[in-house]
Amino acid sequence: MRRLISSGSPFEVTAGYSRAVVQGDWCFVSGTTGYDYTTMTMPDSVEDQTRNCLATISDVLTEAGFGVEDIVRCHYYVTDPAFADRVFPILGKTFGTVRPAATMIVCDLIRPEMLIEIEVTALRRT
Repeated sequence: MRRLISSGSPFEVTAGYSRAVVQGDWCFVSGTTGYDYTTMTMPDSVEDQTRNCLATISDVLTEAGFGVEDIVRCHYYVTDPAFADRVFPILGKTFGTVRPAATMIVCDLIRPEMLIEIEVTALRRT
């Protein structure tokens, strides 16, 4: 059974995607940027954007019946290599005991205010 999860972002409708797709014991969470979706504002710092990304991801996983501890894969996209050292402590606090497979890529994102985007895959623990 396939289930689509929305975070309420207007980008989901405009671009035609779901924040997450649940298929069986898997949950695939789309790339999530640092917007606060209740106010549609973007913090200036990569640290605050990272915290917002993780909060959105956590909320979506909870709605889907998963938890952060179910995450098995993370992709991090940052716009500046210097951001790695600034976000590692935040990521370590969240994923330190989970220890998913992870990749960080330096690239441009679709809006200049976006400094980080995080995508995760979760597998329900049995």
